[in-house]
Amino acid sequence: MESIKLYKYLDADGGLRMLSNGNIQFTNATKLNDPFDCHLSLIDFSQVPTERASAWGKDVIMDLESNRFEHNRDKTWLCSLSKNYDSLLIWSYYNCHKGICIGIDMEKADKYLSRIWGSILIGYKKIEVQYKDIIEKPDFFERKEDLWCYQLSTKAKAWEHEQEVRLVIVDPSRKTPHYVPSALENKDRIDYKEIRFTPELGGECYDSLYLGVNIDDEMRNKIIKAAKNLNPNIKIYQMKADANAFKLQTEPII
Repeated sequence: MESIKLYKYLDADGGLRMLSNGNIQFTNATKLNDPFDCHLSLIDFSQVPTERASAWGKDVIMDLESNRFEHNRDKTWLCSLSKNYDSLLIWSYYNCHKGICIGIDMEKADKYLSRIWGSILIGYKKIEVQYKDIIEKPDFFERKEDLWCYQLSTKAKAWEHEQEVRLVIVDPSRKTPHYVPSALENKDRIDYKEIRFTPELGGECYDSLYLGVNIDDEMRNKIIKAAKNLNPNIKIYQMKADANAFKLQTEPII
């Protein structure tokens, strides 16, 4: 049975850091680039049943329930992966095709990620992003589904090309490997949500490496060296623009 592969797109610097350290990065759910991502507005808290509002009032019950979801968002860190390695749009996000894409064997990675890094870790099979044309707010008080997962996995249809799958750590332990982005290192006070958590993976988890069409030659050589040091058996490809169609091709280089 063929193992499941998921793909991590990165700029060249981030990719070199990931391969050099043998880890995978999680970012706080409030620090994502889509303002709708994991937002409370995805869920309707306004339909408070009469019996729930009799003692405290509707507004108090709404605040109590919605605040819990807001708190969950604050303490959740996500790692975004894709089902595809050849998306023209995603490659364009990462420095105009100067970045890289790393293929991860998720069955091998699961034994590392299944450790309890925080109060809970949800495996990669659980959080597959769902894309919608409009905001379809489920009623919190009539819920028929896990609304916390709904909050973490629902995005606008405009992002569908990403084919995203998410790994999730909630309330990460301080013992989890982590770092502070260099731009924040000299600040007197750092927002805890700015920290990036970086659990380590074994070298065997790194299945393949794809180099952007426009990657810098010097950086290309550094990345290849780091990848081979991490996993001597990693498959490495150079991305090429197809001369006859608006798509990318792969050219094995090692």
